[in-house]
Amino acid sequence: MDGEYRMVTSTPSIPTEEAPMPAPRAIPWVPIAWFALLLIVCYAPILQRLVNQWISDEDMGHGFFVPAVAGYVAWQRRQELLAASPKPSIWGLALILFAAFQMILATLGAELFLARTAFIESLVGAILFLRGWQALKILGFPLFLLVFMVPIPSILYSRITFPLQIFASRVAEFSLSLIGIPVLRDGNVLELASQKLSVVEACSGIRSLLSLTFLSLIYAYFFDSKLWMRAFMLCATIPIAIVANASRVTITGILSEINKEYASGVYHSLSGWVVFMVAFVLMVLVHQITNRVYGWKHGKQ
Repeated sequence: MDGEYRMVTSTPSIPTEEAPMPAPRAIPWVPIAWFALLLIVCYAPILQRLVNQWISDEDMGHGFFVPAVAGYVAWQRRQELLAASPKPSIWGLALILFAAFQMILATLGAELFLARTAFIESLVGAILFLRGWQALKILGFPLFLLVFMVPIPSILYSRITFPLQIFASRVAEFSLSLIGIPVLRDGNVLELASQKLSVVEACSGIRSLLSLTFLSLIYAYFFDSKLWMRAFMLCATIPIAIVANASRVTITGILSEINKEYASGVYHSLSGWVVFMVAFVLMVLVHQITNRVYGWKHGKQ
């Protein structure tokens, strides 16, 4: 009403306590250690033979680095993994049982590849059973890397190496003839004036192919944030490794005409390392060029 006044008194604001921050989730070491121990005990004979092949097979020399690198990548994602709400899935237990059945059948049939991949399947199943699909998605890349620690099946190995041997032999024959060195090719054997060079399985390039494809994924992961770049680098590395090995055979043929000793022993191994490093540099250059082209097109849009 007119002429009526009300006295308004202000009450001092009382400071409120800040809401406590949620405590960070601890790493569930107990179930991790328990399932890891069970997997190691169940697959101990298979893992032992796998490690022995890493030691004896030069094509699988990178095998020791695969679980170490995959573990490091998984450790980098631990905060993202802990932030995800655990939603265990019964499908993980089903996958573990399926992998166990696969391992038993593969062991009875002496099929090493299926027995070894059963270990990876069991590991995937354990993560799915303990943490759920979101955790499996977070750890998808390091789990995929574990595939590179398993040697490819023998039947597939022979189907890959022989065409690579023939390709390297043909490229060397053409290149040597082009620079004036007489050469006659019989299958995967190069007959030079001084000696015969046989492009055996070890010279097929499968070793550098396996190592470079693994390195391409690791390189793309650490030096590029684009997901599609990993698949692109994986595909781009395959022709690089094949051409690099064919170049090595050609260089060996040239050096053998200078001195026969350059085609074997330490010199032959050294040339393999040099060509591998050149292939790695080419892989890096492909990545840099691809990024420049991608940036240019992205800037145009």
